[in-house]
Amino acid sequence: MGAQKARIGIVGAGAIGCVVGGLLAKAGHDVTLADQWPEHVEQMKTGGLRLSGSCGEHVVPVRALTLGEFGQVREPFEAVFVAVKSYDTEWATQMAVDHLRHPDGVVVDFQNGINDHRVAAVAGRERTLGCVILISAGMYEAAHAIRTDRGNAAFKIGEHDGSDSPRARRIALIMSEVAPAVVTTNLWGERWSKLALNCMLNPLAGLSGLGTAEVRSDPTSRRVAAQIGAEVVRVGSALGHRVEPILGIAAKRFADASGAADIAAEGRNVGIPTPFNDAVVEAFHAHGVGRLNPDPRNLEPLARLLA
Repeated sequence: MGAQKARIGIVGAGAIGCVVGGLLAKAGHDVTLADQWPEHVEQMKTGGLRLSGSCGEHVVPVRALTLGEFGQVREPFEAVFVAVKSYDTEWATQMAVDHLRHPDGVVVDFQNGINDHRVAAVAGRERTLGCVILISAGMYEAAHAIRTDRGNAAFKIGEHDGSDSPRARRIALIMSEVAPAVVTTNLWGERWSKLALNCMLNPLAGLSGLGTAEVRSDPTSRRVAAQIGAEVVRVGSALGHRVEPILGIAAKRFADASGAADIAAEGRNVGIPTPFNDAVVEAFHAHGVGRLNPDPRNLEPLARLLA
């Protein structure tokens, strides 16, 4: 038996927002997608939203609005998902807050990265939930999103204070109509685990042109990825978070593998060196916006750090 139907807004109709919004709409929920790409919005209005990949082939009629049109919506939402890039977090959260049902509407931080505190700073912790996203998707043309993962676990919904709340269970039940969803009582540990995974795979794939599976199998990139993950785990642990397993491997094993496992002795407020993550940032900045040509040779500065 599915969840009682909900009225949901999604600010940021990118690949993930569209896969989730489209499947929720297909399940019968009242979903509104808002985005700043006019062509994308117009094509969804006129021809529906096409979904493909591991979620199957569907064309779903959806309510799609530009941000200006969304600002004119008067009927409030039970939940608004913030699904924009990190640099758009604050304005998107304020837009979400302005459209929440009173007094129990909730903003769901539906992003990668560690943005929950930024969302809560605008919306208030009492009106905020976090959602750790474990599905993956791509969008290469307007009004067409492709789900690319085949994993079992998909969403982990959490309160900032770690409580197992009725509203977290409600959102998890709704999200289960897209893919398996659970309530987590360790939101921050889940966030840092996902952050470690993202840092280990995404930038190395972007620099090299390798797929994420190839990054994990190539001997050099695999060793670099392990060092990157170890740094993230050490920083998250030093901040007091219980980092959850990464790809089914205990987080502490990543730190141990780098030869620097004694996190507790360093203390929460002691700076943690992150030379591999620093080198990744420097590598991207060296190419400039729009000028990066993916090539395995771009990993050579990182490989030299292994010595």
